[in-house]
Amino acid sequence: TSALDAESEKQVQSAINNVAKGRTTLIIAHRLSTIRNADIIGVMLHGKLVEMGTHTELMSKKNGVYAELMRIQQSGINIL
Repeated sequence: TSALDAESEKQVQSAINNVAKGRTTLIIAHRLSTIRNADIIGVMLHGKLVEMGTHTELMSKKNGVYAELMRIQQSGINIL
């Protein structure tokens, strides 16, 4: 979804949500908005799992990798 406009991303996210109901779903994402509502988010850095939790839990770690990536994405800087 990284190359989609906002409206297309909403449509894709809605379709994913519908298909994923009642199922275990693994989503790999560059845009953190895609995974914000996930039950569990795993954050990888250099091939290692470094953080795990809900969006709220990960955002509460002020110096955490997920929180920093969220701040960068919200600022509009593209690091990928």
